[in-house]
Amino acid sequence: MFELLLLFLAGFVGGTLNSIAGGGSFITFPALLYVGIPPVAANATNTFASCAGYVSGAYAFRESMYEHKKKLPLLITISLIGGLLGAWFLLQTPESIFQEAIPWLLLFATLLFIFGLKINMLLKKLTSNYQHATLLGYLLLVLILLSISIYGGFFNAGLGIITLSYLALAGYTNINTMNGMKLLISSLVSLIAIAVFITSDVIAWYEGIIVLMGSSVGGYLAANISKRISQCYIRNFVIIVSCAITLYFFIKVYSS
Repeated sequence: MFELLLLFLAGFVGGTLNSIAGGGSFITFPALLYVGIPPVAANATNTFASCAGYVSGAYAFRESMYEHKKKLPLLITISLIGGLLGAWFLLQTPESIFQEAIPWLLLFATLLFIFGLKINMLLKKLTSNYQHATLLGYLLLVLILLSISIYGGFFNAGLGIITLSYLALAGYTNINTMNGMKLLISSLVSLIAIAVFITSDVIAWYEGIIVLMGSSVGGYLAANISKRISQCYIRNFVIIVSCAITLYFFIKVYSS
């Protein structure tokens, strides 16, 4: 009963954070590990539990992406290929190696969360004077998106933030369009990864559904919460929690 409540609360807090400032995986992923789910399965389950928020968000922003509809087929294709490869790489990774990689992955995601906004602003300034990409630049953008999608299929935390950085680099400036594209990419990467995880039977369905339920409730209530609490306070909370959890996993993995 305690584990059931813990997972629901983790999902609730994670869903709330994702709706307001992002960083929900810093809560849900460690919670899944805490209740005894093996690292690879916990990561796959966290991807499953997070996906509903991506899909519903992408649907809500569908009209904002309409003017870029000609670019969507390539974006969809690359996202699916990358998510597929990332999920495949995860399943080929031994539990012991993935366990050692967890603190580094969390550190990367934490740094993305802390510096993501500054990176986006810098990239917008750098790209504002270059409206027409060369062929080499275009191919580079394709490779970057593929790499991001592979990362998302392998480890979901921080995917939205790094995707926003890519979109800024690609020259997008409308925040609604960028959010829609971000959620579309995250949805596609997660959905194809989940399909791979299902075929390999690595998702802990019971625990994942509990987290998903909590996340759905938290995301729904976040609209009211966001009106009362400054996003700055929420971001600072996520930064403190993510740093603490990352430090904990470094100590846990490397102290023995």
